[in-house]
Amino acid sequence: MAINGRTMLIQLSLAVILAATITKLAAADGPLTQALPGCKDKCGDLTIPYPFGIGDGCYLRPEFNITCDHSATPPAANLTGQTFRITKFSLDEGELQVMMFISRDCYATVDSHARRTYRNNPALWLPPPYTISDTKNRFIAVGCDTYALFQGYRGEERFITGCMSLCNSLGSVSDSNCAGVGCCQTSIPSGLKNCTVQLNSYYNHSFIMDFNPCSYAFTVEQGQFEFSSTSFDQLTNTNLLPMVINWEIEDKTCYSACKANNSVCVKRAVNISGSGYICQCLGGYQGNPYLPHGCQDIDECKSSNPCSIGTCVNVPGNFSCKCPEGYKNDGADRKNCIKDNPNNLLLLISLGVTGGFLILLAGISWTYWAMQRKKIIKLKEKYFKENGGLLLQQQLASQEGSVEAIKIFTGEELKRATNNYHDSRIVGEGGYGIVYKGVLPDSNKVVAIKKSKIGVPTQKEQFVNELIVLSQINHRNVVRLLGCCLETSVPLLVYEFITNGTLFEHIHHKNGRASSFSWELRLKIAAETAGALAYLHSSALMQIIHRDVKATNILLEDNYTAKVSDFGASRLIPLDQNQLTTLVQGTYGYLDPEYFLTNQLTEKSDVYSFGVVLMELLTSKVALSFARPEEERNLASLFVCAMEEDRLNQILDQDIVNDGNIQTVKHVANLAKGCVRLKGGDRPTMKEVAMELEGMRTTSKHSWGKADFTPEETQYYLGSSSSDIYSAVAVRGDFSGTKGSMEIQMLMPYDDGR
Repeated sequence: MAINGRTMLIQLSLAVILAATITKLAAADGPLTQALPGCKDKCGDLTIPYPFGIGDGCYLRPEFNITCDHSATPPAANLTGQTFRITKFSLDEGELQVMMFISRDCYATVDSHARRTYRNNPALWLPPPYTISDTKNRFIAVGCDTYALFQGYRGEERFITGCMSLCNSLGSVSDSNCAGVGCCQTSIPSGLKNCTVQLNSYYNHSFIMDFNPCSYAFTVEQGQFEFSSTSFDQLTNTNLLPMVINWEIEDKTCYSACKANNSVCVKRAVNISGSGYICQCLGGYQGNPYLPHGCQDIDECKSSNPCSIGTCVNVPGNFSCKCPEGYKNDGADRKNCIKDNPNNLLLLISLGVTGGFLILLAGISWTYWAMQRKKIIKLKEKYFKENGGLLLQQQLASQEGSVEAIKIFTGEELKRATNNYHDSRIVGEGGYGIVYKGVLPDSNKVVAIKKSKIGVPTQKEQFVNELIVLSQINHRNVVRLLGCCLETSVPLLVYEFITNGTLFEHIHHKNGRASSFSWELRLKIAAETAGALAYLHSSALMQIIHRDVKATNILLEDNYTAKVSDFGASRLIPLDQNQLTTLVQGTYGYLDPEYFLTNQLTEKSDVYSFGVVLMELLTSKVALSFARPEEERNLASLFVCAMEEDRLNQILDQDIVNDGNIQTVKHVANLAKGCVRLKGGDRPTMKEVAMELEGMRTTSKHSWGKADFTPEETQYYLGSSSSDIYSAVAVRGDFSGTKGSMEIQMLMPYDDGR
């Protein structure tokens, strides 16, 4: 009996040990715990990982409190106080995937007119520490008569971006191509805590109602929406699309929430405070780093053998390779096996080191200097090619010797001239380059040096184009190109230095400029600018279209002589052509609407832009401003409307108008109106505009400022009156597009222009 009892005890002990081992293995193979002990970790099929939690005591902080709505099918997980549904948690990246409403703008034919029947613009407001992900989301608009604006705040600073899509038929839509034809997209700023969408149409879908009565706009996770011709129908029945939200732990002590062993704290500044972080398991571990013992070792040897030779052995957070006989580990990490032949290896190492040392000792001096010289030559050749040197050579050859010789500066010479491009030497900055004030070391001559920005994709073409165009111009009212340098990491252009800032700064009192221009001085600047543009159009070796005429590109010398600048977007027109098909480029508020719609660039596009400059000189108002009411944002539209309604005096700058010059002012206003006619053929030429302005200057001088002109006297130049509709999107910035499409790319604080 004693023996039988002892046997039963041993069997029972073995059974207990076996059961414990099986339980441990099952736990190791099963899913890792995600919630705090005693807390619900599921809402429907969605796992809720800590620091998030459902119910009191189950979340790290109130902002991670999750409400599970069991009235929905399936049950929906929401942030407490929010209505959007959470569909995925990502602890490693600090992200949430949520479902966000789509914005719609729909139209129907009512009484033979296109009328809006429905519009919704959903908004999203996030509490700290949540922000909208700028790396995982895209803002997309879909429709054939659509423009959409995305607006959000980072702290107290407001940001706007948006895009436009157009098309005439489903046949013009390309699948998977959201580039402006039926679909457009743009990135969004980082760190935004909210977003609102403004969705609108130019023509109320009048011409496309049969296949596209609605426009759509939404922020969506990248890869979750692919555009095609069927998207118009699919979006009709779709209300929600996934987007990604960032989150972080807001705390001064980085490690206070990272409870697990084998975890690390990662700083993450997705909030404007810049003090947040997230927790991650170390490499070789997986699980929830916010829970004690939440990061568990990954068995790298379980599913496969990562060792090319030998047997994989799992170790905490890593693995090593056990080498077979005749092999040994190569390296401290023990992850590679090599042949174990110490005698031959030592001999080879000894011979190699000795021979290498002798060769290196014999030729080190000659080799060093030869390599350094070759390296410098190759680097300069590399920069010359990257900066468009080959393109420049081709362009110069095609001009058949018509280009004036320009000086080639060395990189070291311009570096000394700008004190190594010190920030104190910066005098201006644009979309493609930074302008520095420099003093040439040999002549002490003051120059302006334009340095291309690193990373701008089209910088080479822009700089080479500007170099070719300016080398053909010799006019007192055009900024003079002195030379260039293409042997540095970014291309450099050298100009004469213009001392008195831009026309925009003076008439709008920007950057410390507080000039009070008289009417006579404004008329002088207008006449000189018009004369320069007329020279470009009709007197240069080849016709030159500036393509970006605006107040910021008109520089002023100390005596207020006007200098037209920035020819990076300009185009040369051969003598046997009168127009050129190009990608649309320009600045909103100044852009020729006919050029925008047709992609046909002519000299009349410059005439339109100059007409807007004349309106700025007459009114002292910026060309495009959000600060004005919506119907008055575009200066050209506001100005023409005021003239046709006989209320021009209401928008003129009263500081420059008096009884002695009012007739001249009205004459210039009528000239400006003619310049911005919708059809280019109805506008005067730049030469006619220049003659008119110069004639007014002369008459004003001889008549002590009194010139009795009537609108009928300029009828030959201006053509008949018109009530053309001026359309403008309330965004300002440089853009490019293709025929029938355009994309606006703009990130900036809200404009405070008048």
